[in-house]
Amino acid sequence: MTDLLTSPAPPAPAVADAKPAGHPKRWLILAVVLAAECMDLLDGMIVNVAAPAISRDLGASSTGLQWMVGGYALTFAIGLITGARLGDIYGRRRLFLIGVAGFTASSVLCGLAPTTGTLIAARLVQGLFAALLIPQGFGIIRQVFPPDEIGKAFGLFGPVIGLSAVLGPVLGGALVDLDILGAGWRTIFLINVPLGLAALVGAARLLSESRAERPPTLDLLGAALVSLGAALLIYPLIQGRELDWPWWTFASIAASFVVFFAFAALARRREREGVSPLVTPSLFRKQAFTGGLATALVFFAGMIGMIFTLTLCLQIGLHYSAVHSGASLIAWSLGTAIGAGTGAAVLAPRFGRRTLHAGVALMLAGVLSMLWVVHSAGSGLTTWDLVLPELLGGAGMGMVLAPLFDIILAGVDDDEVGSASGTLNAVQQLGGALGVAVLGTLFFSAAAAHGFLVAFERTLWVESGVLVATAALVFLLPMRAREEVPA
Repeated sequence: MTDLLTSPAPPAPAVADAKPAGHPKRWLILAVVLAAECMDLLDGMIVNVAAPAISRDLGASSTGLQWMVGGYALTFAIGLITGARLGDIYGRRRLFLIGVAGFTASSVLCGLAPTTGTLIAARLVQGLFAALLIPQGFGIIRQVFPPDEIGKAFGLFGPVIGLSAVLGPVLGGALVDLDILGAGWRTIFLINVPLGLAALVGAARLLSESRAERPPTLDLLGAALVSLGAALLIYPLIQGRELDWPWWTFASIAASFVVFFAFAALARRREREGVSPLVTPSLFRKQAFTGGLATALVFFAGMIGMIFTLTLCLQIGLHYSAVHSGASLIAWSLGTAIGAGTGAAVLAPRFGRRTLHAGVALMLAGVLSMLWVVHSAGSGLTTWDLVLPELLGGAGMGMVLAPLFDIILAGVDDDEVGSASGTLNAVQQLGGALGVAVLGTLFFSAAAAHGFLVAFERTLWVESGVLVATAALVFLLPMRAREEVPA
């Protein structure tokens, strides 16, 4: 998913009568930023569809598949806040160029990977470079567009992201099945090369350097603690089933909470000393924000984990081809686009937090109807059987996604918005990694004993419970969205 919903709006001009003209090539710069966004979005969507083909070619285990998807989200999550800070300190253009170059190079490594371990390592590196790349785009856009055009610029993200979401699964499936030059699944990573080179050349020629007016200090120890805590939590959740849950897996999970506590203590100490912490500690004293973090973590874990297991069930359980599997997800993507547009433009401004509850209820209806369809049809399940459940589930998901972060940010002060936005984005990605780890482990465990269809049914039951928990957590959020977020 994109970070668009947390992007701060631009500050008002210092002089009321002044009307900054903006960068003369600002629309070309926007195209460069959008190309980078597309690389990240397509990469996430396409890998899900290609996972079974990768497994067959490289002999990847179920755990390996979880690492290919969840590992990227994990390193993306732990690097996001630090990546944004590095841009503020050393220059957004410089970090954008480093991020694009690194992401493109690591995509080539993914496409040429000879073994499962090599591919997983390249995916982890790819996530780190995405964390350097993605946060810079919004700062660059705020710099080059005048205030009266910034809304139009950000408004173009919606159609581009929606189109990527719809075409991503189909494109991924087509690339795998076409087997261009015998490359098979490798083309899903190599397709990033022309996009990356175009973004790199465009950024080098068009972008001028920009930094924060008051650059924050870099909290390397805080970044190290967050990375260690996340690794201690995610690693045993993915590896535990394959290793039959040895004692150290539980010790690692317990140690992760100790490390996160140490990170919180470090942040409070740096704040007392007048040094910028990685995350502003005062945020965690606000019920609306902590409730928002819990809501985002639970919701994204269930959502990403369910979609991951759905693609596996279609291809491994029902033997759909990659392109057939990708086409089977179009209804979900269309529903998401419809729900997001309706939720952001019509429902959220009028009904506020109630829009989230309506979205969760609609998504729950879609998940339960999918459960009924899968159970009734069994191995005769067709793409057409899934259309209505996916439209319902996708529309509900879109209604939640569009206003969620703006509503959460309504509970924080103006000087905390930047830190809150970065933290929410990181938790969103961490939730995705957790979802792939937990639901993926449940899915493969059940599949080994009962088959893939039964395993997916159990995943849908868990997702139903996750949505009920999400609905309860939404009550902790502010009633209305934040109308304006200062830069």
